[in-house]
Amino acid sequence: MPDNQRVDVVIVGGGIIGMAIAWRARQRGMSVSVLERDIAGHGTSRVAAGMLAPVVEVEFGRAGRGVLELGLRSAGMWPAFAAELEQSASARVGLMRTGTLLLARDEDEAAELERQLTFRRSLALTVARLRPSEARELEPALAPTLRLALHAAEDHSVDPRLVLAALRRACVAIGVDVREHAPVARVELDRAGERVTGAVLEDGRRVSAPAVVLAAGAWSERIDGLPGSARVPVRPVKGQILRLRDPHGPGLLRRVVRFGRGYLVPREDGRYILGATVEERGFELAPTAGGVFEMLRDARELVPGVSELEIEELSVGLRPGTPDNAPAIGRSGPHGLIWATGHYRNGILLAPLTAELVVGLLSDEGVAEEELLSVCAPARFGRDPAGARAEAASAKANAGEGAIAGALS
Repeated sequence: MPDNQRVDVVIVGGGIIGMAIAWRARQRGMSVSVLERDIAGHGTSRVAAGMLAPVVEVEFGRAGRGVLELGLRSAGMWPAFAAELEQSASARVGLMRTGTLLLARDEDEAAELERQLTFRRSLALTVARLRPSEARELEPALAPTLRLALHAAEDHSVDPRLVLAALRRACVAIGVDVREHAPVARVELDRAGERVTGAVLEDGRRVSAPAVVLAAGAWSERIDGLPGSARVPVRPVKGQILRLRDPHGPGLLRRVVRFGRGYLVPREDGRYILGATVEERGFELAPTAGGVFEMLRDARELVPGVSELEIEELSVGLRPGTPDNAPAIGRSGPHGLIWATGHYRNGILLAPLTAELVVGLLSDEGVAEEELLSVCAPARFGRDPAGARAEAASAKANAGEGAIAGALS
Protein backbone atom coordinates (compact mmCIF):
# COMPACT_ATOMS: atom_id res chain seq x y z
CA MET A 1 0.00 0.00 0.00
CA PRO A 2 1.34 3.48 -0.81
CA ASP A 3 2.54 5.52 2.15
CA ASN A 4 -0.19 8.12 1.69
CA GLN A 5 -3.01 6.63 -0.33
CA ARG A 6 -6.05 8.92 -0.70
CA VAL A 7 -9.68 7.80 -0.93
CA ASP A 8 -13.11 9.27 -0.26
CA VAL A 9 -13.84 7.03 2.74
CA VAL A 10 -11.71 4.98 5.13
CA ILE A 11 -13.58 2.22 6.94
CA VAL A 12 -11.86 0.82 10.01
CA GLY A 13 -12.99 -2.77 10.42
CA GLY A 14 -13.73 -5.56 7.95
CA GLY A 15 -16.58 -7.36 9.70
CA ILE A 16 -20.11 -7.51 8.36
CA ILE A 17 -20.82 -3.89 9.32
CA GLY A 18 -17.69 -2.47 7.71
CA MET A 19 -17.99 -4.58 4.56
CA ALA A 20 -21.69 -3.81 4.10
CA ILE A 21 -20.94 -0.08 4.39
CA ALA A 22 -18.04 -0.41 1.94
CA TRP A 23 -20.23 -2.21 -0.61
CA ARG A 24 -22.99 0.40 -0.44
CA ALA A 25 -20.58 3.35 -0.45
CA ARG A 26 -18.76 2.07 -3.52
CA GLN A 27 -22.09 1.54 -5.26
CA ARG A 28 -22.72 5.28 -4.71
CA GLY A 29 -19.49 6.08 -6.52
CA MET A 30 -17.19 6.69 -3.54
CA SER A 31 -13.64 5.37 -3.45
CA VAL A 32 -13.34 3.20 -0.35
CA SER A 33 -10.52 1.62 1.63
CA VAL A 34 -11.33 -0.99 4.30
CA LEU A 35 -8.59 -1.39 6.91
CA GLU A 36 -8.89 -4.69 8.76
CA ARG A 37 -6.60 -5.60 11.67
CA ASP A 38 -6.70 -9.32 10.78
CA ILE A 39 -8.51 -11.04 7.90
CA ALA A 40 -11.69 -9.45 6.55
CA GLY A 41 -14.73 -11.40 7.66
CA HIS A 42 -12.83 -13.61 10.10
CA GLY A 43 -13.61 -11.86 13.38
CA THR A 44 -16.72 -11.90 15.55
CA SER A 45 -19.03 -11.68 12.51
CA ARG A 46 -17.76 -15.06 11.32
CA VAL A 47 -18.51 -16.64 14.70
CA ALA A 48 -22.05 -15.21 14.89
CA ALA A 49 -25.14 -17.40 14.78
CA GLY A 50 -26.84 -15.14 12.22
CA MET A 51 -30.28 -14.79 13.81
CA LEU A 52 -32.47 -12.07 12.31
CA ALA A 53 -34.65 -11.87 15.37
CA PRO A 54 -35.93 -8.41 16.36
CA VAL A 55 -39.10 -9.88 17.89
CA VAL A 56 -37.31 -12.46 20.03
CA GLU A 57 -34.40 -10.16 20.91
CA VAL A 58 -36.47 -7.19 22.13
CA GLU A 59 -35.62 -6.17 25.68
CA PHE A 60 -37.42 -4.16 28.31
CA GLY A 61 -36.60 -0.48 28.67
CA ARG A 62 -36.15 2.54 26.45
CA ALA A 63 -32.94 1.35 24.79
CA GLY A 64 -34.51 -2.04 24.08
CA ARG A 65 -37.42 -0.44 22.28
CA GLY A 66 -35.03 1.70 20.29
CA VAL A 67 -33.12 -1.39 19.16
CA LEU A 68 -36.46 -3.02 18.28
CA GLU A 69 -37.29 -0.11 15.96
CA LEU A 70 -33.93 -0.49 14.25
CA GLY A 71 -34.21 -4.27 14.12
CA LEU A 72 -37.67 -4.35 12.58
CA ARG A 73 -36.60 -1.93 9.87
CA SER A 74 -33.41 -3.89 9.10
CA ALA A 75 -35.17 -7.27 9.17
CA GLY A 76 -37.51 -5.96 6.52
CA MET A 77 -34.50 -5.04 4.37
CA TRP A 78 -32.80 -8.42 4.61
CA PRO A 79 -34.64 -10.33 1.83
CA ALA A 80 -33.82 -7.68 -0.80
CA PHE A 81 -30.30 -7.20 0.60
CA ALA A 82 -29.66 -10.95 0.43
CA ALA A 83 -31.06 -11.27 -3.09
CA GLU A 84 -28.95 -8.37 -4.38
CA LEU A 85 -25.83 -9.67 -2.68
CA GLU A 86 -26.35 -13.19 -4.06
CA GLN A 87 -26.71 -11.76 -7.55
CA SER A 88 -23.66 -9.50 -7.22
CA ALA A 89 -21.43 -12.22 -5.78
CA SER A 90 -22.94 -15.21 -7.62
CA ALA A 91 -23.07 -16.99 -4.26
CA ARG A 92 -25.71 -17.99 -1.72
CA VAL A 93 -25.96 -16.35 1.70
CA GLY A 94 -28.09 -18.98 3.44
CA LEU A 95 -31.17 -16.91 4.27
CA MET A 96 -33.71 -19.24 5.91
CA ARG A 97 -37.17 -17.73 6.36
CA THR A 98 -38.57 -20.41 8.64
CA GLY A 99 -39.31 -18.55 11.89
CA THR A 100 -38.19 -19.02 15.50
CA LEU A 101 -39.54 -21.03 18.43
CA LEU A 102 -39.01 -19.95 22.05
CA LEU A 103 -39.18 -22.92 24.39
CA ALA A 104 -39.83 -23.51 28.09
CA ARG A 105 -38.55 -26.58 29.92
CA ASP A 106 -40.42 -26.22 33.21
CA GLU A 107 -43.12 -24.21 35.00
CA ASP A 108 -40.80 -21.34 35.89
CA GLU A 109 -39.69 -20.94 32.28
CA ALA A 110 -43.29 -21.27 31.09
CA ALA A 111 -44.29 -18.42 33.42
CA GLU A 112 -41.45 -16.33 31.98
CA LEU A 113 -42.61 -17.09 28.43
CA GLU A 114 -46.11 -15.90 29.36
CA ARG A 115 -44.58 -12.64 30.58
CA GLN A 116 -42.58 -12.36 27.38
CA LEU A 117 -45.72 -12.98 25.33
CA THR A 118 -47.60 -10.21 27.12
CA PHE A 119 -44.68 -7.81 26.66
CA ARG A 120 -44.39 -8.48 22.94
CA ARG A 121 -48.11 -8.17 22.37
CA SER A 122 -48.02 -4.81 24.17
CA LEU A 123 -45.62 -3.72 21.43
CA ALA A 124 -47.95 -5.03 18.71
CA LEU A 125 -45.47 -7.76 17.75
CA THR A 126 -46.78 -10.95 16.17
CA VAL A 127 -46.08 -13.92 18.44
CA ALA A 128 -48.21 -17.07 18.75
CA ARG A 129 -48.60 -19.14 21.91
CA LEU A 130 -48.26 -22.87 21.20
CA ARG A 131 -49.15 -25.90 23.28
CA PRO A 132 -46.35 -28.48 23.50
CA SER A 133 -48.12 -30.74 21.01
CA GLU A 134 -48.45 -27.87 18.52
CA ALA A 135 -44.76 -27.04 18.83
CA ARG A 136 -43.81 -30.68 18.25
CA GLU A 137 -45.97 -30.76 15.13
CA LEU A 138 -43.76 -27.97 13.77
CA GLU A 139 -40.52 -29.51 15.05
CA PRO A 140 -40.86 -33.26 15.82
CA ALA A 141 -37.32 -33.38 17.28
CA LEU A 142 -38.43 -31.41 20.36
CA ALA A 143 -38.49 -33.31 23.66
CA PRO A 144 -41.85 -34.61 24.97
CA THR A 145 -41.11 -32.82 28.27
CA LEU A 146 -41.56 -29.41 26.61
CA ARG A 147 -43.93 -27.22 28.69
CA LEU A 148 -44.74 -24.27 26.44
CA ALA A 149 -43.60 -22.54 23.25
CA LEU A 150 -43.93 -19.23 21.47
CA HIS A 151 -43.68 -18.91 17.70
CA ALA A 152 -42.14 -15.78 16.15
CA ALA A 153 -42.90 -16.53 12.52
CA GLU A 154 -41.10 -13.45 11.15
CA ASP A 155 -37.78 -14.00 12.96
CA HIS A 156 -35.42 -15.78 10.58
CA SER A 157 -31.71 -16.53 10.14
CA VAL A 158 -28.83 -16.20 7.69
CA ASP A 159 -25.40 -17.81 7.47
CA PRO A 160 -22.87 -15.06 8.37
CA ARG A 161 -19.95 -16.96 6.84
CA LEU A 162 -21.67 -17.09 3.48
CA VAL A 163 -22.71 -13.45 3.79
CA LEU A 164 -19.16 -12.35 4.60
CA ALA A 165 -17.66 -14.31 1.71
CA ALA A 166 -20.25 -12.84 -0.65
CA LEU A 167 -19.68 -9.31 0.64
CA ARG A 168 -15.95 -9.59 0.16
CA ARG A 169 -16.39 -10.87 -3.38
CA ALA A 170 -18.93 -8.16 -4.21
CA CYS A 171 -16.72 -5.42 -2.72
CA VAL A 172 -13.60 -6.49 -4.59
CA ALA A 173 -15.55 -6.84 -7.83
CA ILE A 174 -16.58 -3.17 -7.79
CA GLY A 175 -13.24 -1.78 -6.69
CA VAL A 176 -13.29 -1.56 -2.90
CA ASP A 177 -9.72 -1.55 -1.57
CA VAL A 178 -9.74 -4.25 1.14
CA ARG A 179 -6.54 -4.13 3.22
CA GLU A 180 -5.95 -7.04 5.60
CA HIS A 181 -3.41 -7.26 8.43
CA ALA A 182 -3.62 -3.46 8.50
CA PRO A 183 -4.33 -2.49 12.14
CA VAL A 184 -5.17 1.18 12.61
CA ALA A 185 -3.30 2.98 15.37
CA ARG A 186 -5.17 6.27 15.27
CA VAL A 187 -7.53 8.54 13.44
CA GLU A 188 -5.67 11.52 12.02
CA LEU A 189 -7.04 15.04 12.46
CA ASP A 190 -6.17 18.43 10.99
CA ARG A 191 -4.07 20.85 13.04
CA ALA A 192 -7.12 22.44 14.62
CA GLY A 193 -8.45 19.03 15.64
CA GLU A 194 -11.77 19.82 13.96
CA ARG A 195 -11.72 17.49 10.94
CA VAL A 196 -10.56 13.98 10.22
CA THR A 197 -7.93 13.69 7.51
CA GLY A 198 -7.55 9.90 7.44
CA ALA A 199 -6.12 7.01 9.42
CA VAL A 200 -2.61 6.02 10.48
CA LEU A 201 -1.68 2.35 10.61
CA GLU A 202 0.45 0.81 13.33
CA ASP A 203 3.37 0.59 10.91
CA GLY A 204 3.18 4.34 10.30
CA ARG A 205 1.60 4.32 6.86
CA ARG A 206 -1.29 6.70 6.22
CA VAL A 207 -4.52 6.53 4.27
CA SER A 208 -5.91 10.01 3.70
CA ALA A 209 -9.65 10.63 3.48
CA PRO A 210 -12.16 13.34 4.40
CA ALA A 211 -14.35 10.70 6.06
CA VAL A 212 -13.50 7.88 8.48
CA VAL A 213 -16.03 5.26 9.59
CA LEU A 214 -15.19 3.44 12.82
CA ALA A 215 -16.65 -0.06 12.47
CA ALA A 216 -14.07 -1.97 14.49
CA GLY A 217 -16.50 -3.67 16.85
CA ALA A 218 -15.11 -4.40 20.31
CA TRP A 219 -11.79 -2.85 19.28
CA SER A 220 -13.30 0.55 18.37
CA GLU A 221 -12.37 2.20 21.66
CA ARG A 222 -8.72 1.12 21.34
CA ILE A 223 -8.14 3.40 18.36
CA ASP A 224 -6.34 6.59 19.36
CA GLY A 225 -6.44 10.13 18.05
CA LEU A 226 -9.89 11.22 19.18
CA PRO A 227 -10.77 13.68 21.95
CA GLY A 228 -12.30 12.04 25.00
CA SER A 229 -15.62 13.81 24.53
CA ALA A 230 -16.03 12.23 21.09
CA ARG A 231 -15.32 8.64 22.09
CA VAL A 232 -17.96 5.92 22.31
CA PRO A 233 -17.54 3.49 25.22
CA VAL A 234 -17.46 -0.02 23.71
CA ARG A 235 -16.65 -3.10 25.76
CA PRO A 236 -16.05 -6.71 24.64
CA VAL A 237 -18.61 -9.31 25.77
CA LYS A 238 -17.25 -12.82 25.35
CA GLY A 239 -19.40 -15.52 23.76
CA GLN A 240 -18.54 -19.18 23.22
CA ILE A 241 -20.37 -20.96 20.41
CA LEU A 242 -20.38 -24.48 18.96
CA ARG A 243 -20.67 -25.46 15.31
CA LEU A 244 -22.25 -28.92 14.97
CA ARG A 245 -22.81 -31.18 11.97
CA ASP A 246 -25.40 -33.85 11.31
CA PRO A 247 -23.68 -36.67 9.34
CA HIS A 248 -27.09 -37.60 7.93
CA GLY A 249 -27.69 -34.13 6.48
CA PRO A 250 -30.34 -31.51 7.26
CA GLY A 251 -33.61 -32.41 8.91
CA LEU A 252 -33.26 -32.40 12.70
CA LEU A 253 -34.66 -28.86 12.85
CA ARG A 254 -35.97 -26.37 10.30
CA ARG A 255 -36.57 -23.45 12.63
CA VAL A 256 -34.36 -21.62 15.06
CA VAL A 257 -35.12 -22.76 18.61
CA ARG A 258 -34.27 -20.73 21.70
CA PHE A 259 -34.32 -21.81 25.33
CA GLY A 260 -33.20 -20.17 28.56
CA ARG A 261 -30.01 -18.40 27.48
CA GLY A 262 -29.31 -20.75 24.59
CA TYR A 263 -30.27 -21.32 20.98
CA LEU A 264 -29.86 -23.80 18.16
CA VAL A 265 -29.76 -22.40 14.63
CA PRO A 266 -30.04 -24.74 11.61
CA ARG A 267 -28.10 -24.19 8.41
CA GLU A 268 -29.18 -25.33 4.96
CA ASP A 269 -26.42 -27.97 4.77
CA GLY A 270 -27.17 -29.90 7.97
CA ARG A 271 -24.96 -27.87 10.27
CA TYR A 272 -26.24 -26.30 13.49
CA ILE A 273 -24.98 -23.40 15.56
CA LEU A 274 -25.32 -23.88 19.32
CA GLY A 275 -24.72 -20.95 21.62
CA ALA A 276 -23.91 -18.90 23.36
CA THR A 277 -22.33 -17.86 26.62
CA VAL A 278 -22.43 -14.22 27.78
CA GLU A 279 -19.27 -13.41 29.73
CA GLU A 280 -17.82 -10.09 30.89
CA ARG A 281 -14.15 -11.11 30.65
CA GLY A 282 -12.57 -8.36 28.61
CA PHE A 283 -10.62 -9.51 25.57
CA GLU A 284 -10.17 -13.09 26.81
CA LEU A 285 -10.62 -15.53 23.92
CA ALA A 286 -9.98 -18.90 25.58
CA PRO A 287 -12.85 -21.43 25.32
CA THR A 288 -13.78 -23.29 28.51
CA ALA A 289 -15.08 -26.77 29.30
CA GLY A 290 -17.76 -25.27 31.54
CA GLY A 291 -19.16 -23.13 28.76
CA VAL A 292 -19.36 -26.08 26.36
CA PHE A 293 -20.95 -28.33 28.99
CA GLU A 294 -23.70 -25.82 29.81
CA MET A 295 -24.59 -25.22 26.17
CA LEU A 296 -24.85 -28.94 25.37
CA ARG A 297 -26.69 -29.78 28.59
CA ASP A 298 -29.37 -27.15 28.03
CA ALA A 299 -29.85 -27.98 24.36
CA ARG A 300 -30.13 -31.72 24.98
CA GLU A 301 -33.02 -31.23 27.40
CA LEU A 302 -35.20 -29.78 24.65
CA VAL A 303 -33.67 -31.26 21.49
CA PRO A 304 -32.35 -34.72 22.50
CA GLY A 305 -31.04 -35.36 18.98
CA VAL A 306 -28.27 -32.84 19.61
CA SER A 307 -26.36 -35.67 21.28
CA GLU A 308 -25.96 -37.39 17.91
CA LEU A 309 -24.45 -34.38 16.17
CA GLU A 310 -20.73 -34.15 15.54
CA ILE A 311 -18.75 -31.25 17.02
CA GLU A 312 -17.08 -29.48 14.14
CA GLU A 313 -15.81 -26.30 15.75
CA LEU A 314 -15.70 -24.40 19.05
CA SER A 315 -15.32 -20.66 18.60
CA VAL A 316 -15.16 -17.55 20.74
CA GLY A 317 -16.29 -14.09 19.70
CA LEU A 318 -16.34 -10.69 21.33
CA ARG A 319 -19.62 -8.83 20.99
CA PRO A 320 -19.21 -5.03 21.03
CA GLY A 321 -21.42 -3.71 23.83
CA THR A 322 -22.14 -0.09 24.75
CA PRO A 323 -23.35 1.12 28.17
CA ASP A 324 -26.98 0.64 27.12
CA ASN A 325 -26.25 -2.25 24.71
CA ALA A 326 -27.70 -0.27 21.79
CA PRO A 327 -25.54 0.51 18.75
CA ALA A 328 -23.70 3.75 18.08
CA ILE A 329 -24.39 4.82 14.49
CA GLY A 330 -23.85 8.36 13.29
CA ARG A 331 -21.64 11.42 13.54
CA SER A 332 -19.81 12.36 16.71
CA GLY A 333 -16.63 14.33 17.27
CA PRO A 334 -14.53 15.91 14.52
CA HIS A 335 -16.15 16.61 11.16
CA GLY A 336 -16.00 13.57 8.90
CA LEU A 337 -15.99 10.98 11.69
CA ILE A 338 -18.84 8.46 11.65
CA TRP A 339 -19.37 5.67 14.18
CA ALA A 340 -20.84 2.28 13.26
CA THR A 341 -20.15 0.07 16.26
CA GLY A 342 -21.61 -1.28 19.50
CA HIS A 343 -24.12 -3.59 17.81
CA TYR A 344 -23.77 -6.11 20.67
CA ARG A 345 -25.77 -9.21 19.63
CA ASN A 346 -27.52 -7.58 16.66
CA GLY A 347 -24.67 -6.97 14.23
CA ILE A 348 -25.84 -9.42 11.57
CA LEU A 349 -29.45 -8.25 11.85
CA LEU A 350 -28.58 -4.55 11.63
CA ALA A 351 -25.99 -4.73 8.84
CA PRO A 352 -28.28 -3.66 5.93
CA LEU A 353 -29.78 -0.75 7.86
CA THR A 354 -26.46 0.39 9.31
CA ALA A 355 -24.97 0.47 5.81
CA GLU A 356 -27.83 2.59 4.50
CA LEU A 357 -27.70 5.00 7.45
CA VAL A 358 -23.94 5.49 7.21
CA VAL A 359 -23.88 5.87 3.44
CA GLY A 360 -26.72 8.35 3.77
CA LEU A 361 -24.53 10.41 6.08
CA LEU A 362 -21.52 10.08 3.80
CA SER A 363 -23.57 11.35 0.89
CA ASP A 364 -25.46 13.95 2.99
CA GLU A 365 -28.72 12.07 2.56
CA GLY A 366 -28.97 11.12 6.23
CA VAL A 367 -31.40 13.89 7.13
CA ALA A 368 -34.21 11.68 5.80
CA GLU A 369 -33.49 9.20 8.61
CA GLU A 370 -33.07 11.65 11.47
CA GLU A 371 -35.56 9.79 13.67
CA LEU A 372 -33.76 6.47 13.31
CA LEU A 373 -30.35 8.09 13.77
CA SER A 374 -31.53 9.71 16.99
CA VAL A 375 -32.17 6.23 18.45
CA CYS A 376 -28.53 5.23 18.03
CA ALA A 377 -26.76 8.61 18.21
CA PRO A 378 -23.17 8.21 19.48
CA ALA A 379 -23.41 11.59 21.20
CA ARG A 380 -25.75 10.11 23.82
CA PHE A 381 -22.64 8.89 25.67
CA GLY A 382 -21.12 12.37 25.95
CA ARG A 383 -21.90 12.87 29.61
CA ASP A 384 -20.20 12.59 33.00
CA PRO A 385 -17.92 9.54 33.42
CA ALA A 386 -19.65 8.45 36.62
CA GLY A 387 -23.01 8.27 34.89
CA ALA A 388 -21.52 6.30 32.00
CA ARG A 389 -19.91 3.84 34.41
CA ALA A 390 -23.18 3.37 36.29
CA GLU A 391 -25.09 2.67 33.08
CA ALA A 392 -22.40 0.25 31.91
CA ALA A 393 -22.61 -1.64 35.21
CA SER A 394 -26.39 -1.85 34.83
CA ALA A 395 -26.06 -3.17 31.27
CA LYS A 396 -23.63 -5.86 32.40
CA ALA A 397 -25.91 -6.96 35.23
CA ASN A 398 -28.97 -7.14 32.99
CA ALA A 399 -27.37 -8.22 29.71
CA GLY A 400 -29.92 -10.97 29.16
CA GLU A 401 -33.09 -9.52 30.71
CA GLY A 402 -35.96 -9.41 28.25
CA ALA A 403 -34.19 -11.68 25.77
CA ILE A 404 -34.34 -15.45 25.71
CA ALA A 405 -30.79 -15.87 24.42
CA GLY A 406 -27.69 -13.82 23.78
CA ALA A 407 -26.65 -14.17 20.17
CA LEU A 408 -23.24 -13.13 19.00
CA SER A 409 -23.23 -10.04 16.80
